[in-house]
Amino acid sequence: MWVTAATAVAGLAGVLVFQGVTGSAGNGVHPDERRGPVKAHARTEQLATSDDGRSATLGQRDAEPFSLVGVTWTDPALHVPGAIEVRTRSVESGQWSRWLRLDGDSGQGEGGAARGGTEPAWVGSSDGVEARLRSGESTSAGLPAGLRLDMVDPGSGKITGMEPAAFAVEVSGESTPTDSPSDSGEPTQSTTAPETPGSSEPPTEPPVSEQPTAPETPSDSASPSASASATVSPTPTVSVPPAPPSTAPQPPITSRAGWGADESISPEEPGYLPEGKIKAVVVHHTAESNAYTCADGPAVVRGIYAYHVQQLGWKDLGYNFLVDKCGTIYEGRKGGIDRPVMGAHAYGFNTETTGISVLGTYTDAAPPQIAMASVARIAAWKLGQYGVDPAGTTTLTAGDSGRSYFGKTWAKGAQLSFPVIHGHRDGYNTQCPGDAFYAQLATIRSWTAGPVTGLAIKSITGAGVYGTTYYTKAPITVNWSATTPVSLISKHELLVDGKVAATTAGTGTSAKATLAIGSHKISVRAVHQSGKTSTTAAATVIAETTAPTFTAKPALALRAGTVNTTAVPLTLSWKATDSAALKEVRLTTPASATYGPTTYSAARTATSGVATTWSMTAYDQAGNTATASLVGTPVILQETSAARSGTWTTKSSTSYLGGKSYSSSSKSASLTWTFTGKSAAWVVSRASTSGQAYVYVDGVKTATVDLKSSTTKYRDAIWTKTWTTSAKHTIKIVVVGTSGRPSITTDGLVYLK
Repeated sequence: MWVTAATAVAGLAGVLVFQGVTGSAGNGVHPDERRGPVKAHARTEQLATSDDGRSATLGQRDAEPFSLVGVTWTDPALHVPGAIEVRTRSVESGQWSRWLRLDGDSGQGEGGAARGGTEPAWVGSSDGVEARLRSGESTSAGLPAGLRLDMVDPGSGKITGMEPAAFAVEVSGESTPTDSPSDSGEPTQSTTAPETPGSSEPPTEPPVSEQPTAPETPSDSASPSASASATVSPTPTVSVPPAPPSTAPQPPITSRAGWGADESISPEEPGYLPEGKIKAVVVHHTAESNAYTCADGPAVVRGIYAYHVQQLGWKDLGYNFLVDKCGTIYEGRKGGIDRPVMGAHAYGFNTETTGISVLGTYTDAAPPQIAMASVARIAAWKLGQYGVDPAGTTTLTAGDSGRSYFGKTWAKGAQLSFPVIHGHRDGYNTQCPGDAFYAQLATIRSWTAGPVTGLAIKSITGAGVYGTTYYTKAPITVNWSATTPVSLISKHELLVDGKVAATTAGTGTSAKATLAIGSHKISVRAVHQSGKTSTTAAATVIAETTAPTFTAKPALALRAGTVNTTAVPLTLSWKATDSAALKEVRLTTPASATYGPTTYSAARTATSGVATTWSMTAYDQAGNTATASLVGTPVILQETSAARSGTWTTKSSTSYLGGKSYSSSSKSASLTWTFTGKSAAWVVSRASTSGQAYVYVDGVKTATVDLKSSTTKYRDAIWTKTWTTSAKHTIKIVVVGTSGRPSITTDGLVYLK
């Protein structure tokens, strides 16, 4: 649910305001999405402290269902410099959790707090609990008095009604009237004046009466604030500062009504920054379990709200905004999301800052990107209202003396320099927002301030690339990516030769363009929500429609190798070129194969006696094509078809072509084949005792072929000859009669027609 402007109905006395209707106008709240208050319930258990005061325990025990837990103590000015650990039993599984360590100091700085306490921890639906505390070894101080385990059930269920809220901004004026106590029937804590700069110092307004808190006892009652007097003292009128427009868009924000805030427990008027201006954003984590689901987010926020108000006695939720791990932003402290509301999140610096806290613990791992993007979006919107550079530094005045997590100390009133977006640990001795999250703050500053980072063209579809140049003949699609989350990007622009050719939303990652013939420079410009721009390096894209050419048409030639009737060895050759950049040549029939631009031949086979069509297509990088083909038929001539002279012996074996071959040891014995074709191969059988033969082509002796082989080979095409054109030819083989190994075995002749 999004926050929208306050809706006020003038009555006879005062202003009746419907809960959840706060903030500036026109932010898109949907009435059917509004929710009403959800009552939270808290139960407490006193811890047993050891005799030396340095440890305390709560034994393992059953409990009414709860989902959030914290440890509190009487004096809000104290903290526990040691280990505070709890573990719980899951309602769903019945299993006990590991020990969960709690931060011993909430470190927020709420004026008028009733108790001190740890950060609360979301543990999920639980019905058993155990706790243990021990002072740190480096301190001699004991544990604070009044140690108590506080268990909060944030409530659940559908909310259908709109109930009056305790406070709202009056739209028609600058004053803020105070309503009567909530009609919930529950007692509420007396109100207090607005707190002073960043601490629990005396208020600048005249104090109002405050009823004493009832004595604490282990109880199932709600909280210290709930047990206070039901009398509500009059409160001073609050001057509401203006809501200036921002240079950044407002992100969707779940209103207090949207997460089910029970406004009756915090009836006090909000406080606003004294100077009416936000100078910095303090980033927090809530230091609790990350095991909650997206659907749990509102309940986690309600639990923190109830813990801050009812258990610690704060006047409202400490943080100005909260973000769950799924990226949902929640309105925190009331007073108007578009106003400079003073929270209680950064001790000593509350009067000049706004606080954003991500639900969970982020010591070992940073929050998901979607959550950090939401932090950046809310930071950009709030800082943009006051013209503050998210990537810059600012000077803050310390409301009290203090020490940072890094050991830096300062006195009250000191002027300190901080990054505009900084972690809680920069201004307070706490681990918040966790090591892993703190390490990402530079990234969040970059995302918040802009421009878009990591912008790069990833690919261009519809175009081929050679080296660093792209080629196309048709419309292209340019694909890009960036490291800045898309929720912070207003739009992308596809530039062709520096001019906008297409525009997409910030979520876009591609755009199309049609190019004129010629060379072009293509780039992508991203517009950050701040208005800052970044542009990719330009890619060169050449649009051209000239097809490749086959400068050497496909041709076939017989080659050496083993001959089978279904696989006669051939060499397929070709050559293709392109005026721009040849990409590849593809064989499409009788088989499929793809060859690179500098490959000009390939070993193939074909079936004997079958006319085979060989088709090829050349592609350039732009996608232009050219085709070429030829038909070839390999023919096997058996040795029996040759004209013989001398003595030849017939051999039979399944290893021979046709099952037979001729063998001769007679010097000058010959076989002669006549055929019409353009390529021929003599096929033999070979062994270590094989002899030699002369080969005559068209009556001319052209070769002496040695058939000797260390291994036995059958149907071996040992000699080949190819002509440029098909013609009638005669091949004659003559036995040499080699000394010691005169025998040769011939298995026929293959020719290509």
